[in-house]
Amino acid sequence: MIATDAKTPHCRGFLGQSLTMKVPIGVLMKTSGARHELIVAPADNGLTVESFLQQAIPAAPVAYLRKLLSGGKICRLDDAVQGGDLLTAGEVILLPDSRRLVDLLAQSEQMSVDILYESEQLLMVDKPSGLATHAGQGHAEDNLTARVTGLLRRRGEHFMVAPIQRLDRETSGVVLFGKGKKSCSVLGTMMMTAAVTKTYLALVQGTLSGNETLTDEIPAKGKMKTAVTSYQVLATNGRASLLQIALATGRQHQIRRQFQQIGHPLYGDRRYRGPCPAALHRLFLHSYRIAFVNPFTNETLSVTSPLPEELRAFLDKSGATGHGPVVL
Repeated sequence: MIATDAKTPHCRGFLGQSLTMKVPIGVLMKTSGARHELIVAPADNGLTVESFLQQAIPAAPVAYLRKLLSGGKICRLDDAVQGGDLLTAGEVILLPDSRRLVDLLAQSEQMSVDILYESEQLLMVDKPSGLATHAGQGHAEDNLTARVTGLLRRRGEHFMVAPIQRLDRETSGVVLFGKGKKSCSVLGTMMMTAAVTKTYLALVQGTLSGNETLTDEIPAKGKMKTAVTSYQVLATNGRASLLQIALATGRQHQIRRQFQQIGHPLYGDRRYRGPCPAALHRLFLHSYRIAFVNPFTNETLSVTSPLPEELRAFLDKSGATGHGPVVL
């Protein structure tokens, strides 16, 4: 089995849970003195420095990056690197403190893609909250599909790429993409036949207990269709319950609708009248894990996206006691 997860420290959080705080890899990490750092992701292992920089800072003109390299402005540890040098996963690349570079890094952040897993036929990426999955009104140019397509084109890969499942704009977490028409077709069939396990984390209003399955008829594409959602209560404090949720069907707004119908709307869900405290600026719904047998290799894939920092911080502020440690 292939399983991916962030290798980062744990901290104690909401309801006594052990939370994994994710740090994005392959993008701007932090400043060190007067320099900025980039960390080479596992997917970028073996890339040349120039190729890595083009992917990590897509807004930067190639000529500008080459000027920085030729001037010895980009380093690995204390040594200047050349454009053709090969990189190893985990290495730290130091960038100069330049106003133009800072601007380009900010622009590139809007073009970035956090890849959790990739193979020849598919890739799974980490979608941030606030970014639409597809093009639509108000986000025709900047959406997750456009970012993934742009990344592949910068690599010289021009085949079709498409998301196999869709997350609402405010939902974060793992999204599965197919690479090429055949892969999209095969993966799409698997998704429709429930051969893909989709696990979410959500915070709902009020107290729930045990493990339950919700089966309801909800509107979907102009018709009433059956929606089946199973959940496990990870912790509760009387005001809120932290849930691990598995979907057996994939209706639009399924989780949000079903929990609103039983009187336990999600935190941050204005559309379905969930509680929206000032400290929470988004919907508390996260696509935590996607798992399935890779139809192209027969390997079992289980790809995880730890709870985002802003949700972890909200849980930290809640300060209640739970049922025991659960690694999120």
